[in-house]
Amino acid sequence: MPKVSSMSSKEFVKLLERGGAVFVRQGSTDHAIYSRTIEGKRYSAPVQMGKKTLDPVYCKRVLRQLKFTDEEIEKVLST
Repeated sequence: MPKVSSMSSKEFVKLLERGGAVFVRQGSTDHAIYSRTIEGKRYSAPVQMGKKTLDPVYCKRVLRQLKFTDEEIEKVLST
C-alpha cells in the first residue's frame, strides 16, 4: 500500500478527481459524495469537507471504497 500523507479536504478532492472520481452531491451535512465507475459498476464514498486536515487512514479508506488499486494510488499521488 502506498504511503498517503495527511492532507486538506480540498487537496484530497483534487486527488480523487485526478483519479476519475466525480462529485455526485453535497448533503445537508459536511460530507460530499463522490463516485467512480469501474467496469460498469458504480462505487460511492462520502468525503468529509469540513475538516482542515484529513487523517491518512481515513484517506486510504475512502480510496479503497472507490476501488482504487495500489498502482492507481501511486500514479495519482505522484502527479
